[in-house]
Amino acid sequence: MKFSEIPYERPDVEAFKRGIAAFTSAFRAAGSYAEAKEIFVAKELKDRHIQTLGTVAHIRHTINTKDAFYEGEEKFWNSAAPEIQEQEQEWTLALLQSPFRDDFAREYGEIMFTNAEIELKTFSPEIIPMLQKENDLVTEYEALLASAQIPFEDGVYTIAQIASFKNDADDDRRLAAWKAEGKWYKDNGAKLDRLYDELVRLRDEMGKKLGYGGYTQLGYYRMCRNCYTKEDIGKFRSAVQKYLVPVAEGIFREQAKRLGKEYPMSFADAALLFRSGNAKPAGDEKAIVAAAKKFYDELSPQTSKFFRIMLDGELMDLLSTEGKAGGGYCTDLPDYGVPFIFANFNGTRDDVETVTHEAGHAFAFWLNAERIPFSMTAPTMEACEVHSMSMEFFSWPWAELFFGDDTRKFRYSHLAGALTFIPYGTLVDHFQHLVFENPSWTPRERHNAWKELLGVYMPWMRLDGDIPFYSEGEGWQRQHHIYSFPFYYIDYCLAQTVALEFWAKLQKDLPAAWERYMAYTVPGGSKTFTELLEGAGLDSPFDEKCLRGVCEAANDWLRSYDLTGIE
Repeated sequence: MKFSEIPYERPDVEAFKRGIAAFTSAFRAAGSYAEAKEIFVAKELKDRHIQTLGTVAHIRHTINTKDAFYEGEEKFWNSAAPEIQEQEQEWTLALLQSPFRDDFAREYGEIMFTNAEIELKTFSPEIIPMLQKENDLVTEYEALLASAQIPFEDGVYTIAQIASFKNDADDDRRLAAWKAEGKWYKDNGAKLDRLYDELVRLRDEMGKKLGYGGYTQLGYYRMCRNCYTKEDIGKFRSAVQKYLVPVAEGIFREQAKRLGKEYPMSFADAALLFRSGNAKPAGDEKAIVAAAKKFYDELSPQTSKFFRIMLDGELMDLLSTEGKAGGGYCTDLPDYGVPFIFANFNGTRDDVETVTHEAGHAFAFWLNAERIPFSMTAPTMEACEVHSMSMEFFSWPWAELFFGDDTRKFRYSHLAGALTFIPYGTLVDHFQHLVFENPSWTPRERHNAWKELLGVYMPWMRLDGDIPFYSEGEGWQRQHHIYSFPFYYIDYCLAQTVALEFWAKLQKDLPAAWERYMAYTVPGGSKTFTELLEGAGLDSPFDEKCLRGVCEAANDWLRSYDLTGIE
């Protein structure tokens, strides 16, 4: 079935809630493990269906935020999801208290109960109105970004579309594009400040109502951190400052020399890696998809089958269009056992990296689509991001299909970008910790904190007045995750560190590296992040030697890489 053919109808939430209550009552009364398991599996099927309906509505809304019907459905789900969560909590309690808990753990793994215990800590019926309000505020933020119309030269562009001009090789044109984008954010600054201010205060209040004194601990529980703590993240941040920031500084110093620019550089100049222009795909959307098909056909039998299913089901929406929500994501349609990829192609190298990144998520889901319980289809988010970020690197042997004459530019830029991203991602996480430690901060105090952290994590950026939105510490407002998924962003940094381990291994032996990738991916969510790493023979990013090692290996490669003939 093609995605366009998938039926959608708004469910009867009250009936669904009564169904959960009936499952819970029957489960508590079960007289044997066989009876309890039968009820457990039957509820799984109902849960998969309701999640599929919600996901279909969300995908269609983000493809066209101007569609009035699916805008209404998005609002419906924003309200319905927290109400359903109340009934789900009773089911979770019954599961945890079951006399057959040991039997379930033997068949499905103890992690099911570990995660259930964490889930209980994130909810109470008294915060339902707050959760509904949070959903509405996030939707409002996303709609604001999707509505952006940015005048530039003789046209008007969305945020995704203006990005290609922000990478233009012409200095004046590139700077003008950065200024045009920055002006839109500046013009909408009061709205962006108001939305985030409401979200911070709301989340802080939820944390206090649940007994955590604020949002941070609740945020960690909502991210289901089941094998590391805030203190572990603090150690990782220290290692980033110690090992990665100096390496990234060296990369940007070399870039400034290539461009004939002063160091530190402006935001606009830092976006250009080569005087002759950044790496660009060799073709349009169809050419990129054709190259991806050849890549996945040749990588492994499993990836070949997976990508053909994606193509046959029209399970990708890739082009940037007016009214489309920003960014890119992968989600899943449990009823059909398939994922869906959403992107905003804009003619930059990001198009290739996005489609390989999101396909990493999609492939991991597809491999585990039939897993029971459904909650164990995927591990926690930092573990999931390893699937995607590593898949980007596995495309390297096929890079010429995607980039043609720009292949050498791409490989250098991709690896350099992986290293320089981690300080930025860590900055995002550090900023959020400070914000929720200081929920009464004014917007200007938040901007000042971001600007100060830029000096710690990104000292290669010159904070002059060329582009006020960025130089005045407001650039964090572009980062969707800060509004929509608090404390998510460090997951990318942890995963990028592991992905660099995969990069180093595939330089020596692609089949052996792929074997480790499959060993990491096949267990789905049946293991914690650190257990998945151990099972695949990989180092943990919480071990300082891991970050130190990948920094040294990647930096050595960049220094020795032949860029002869590339200006």
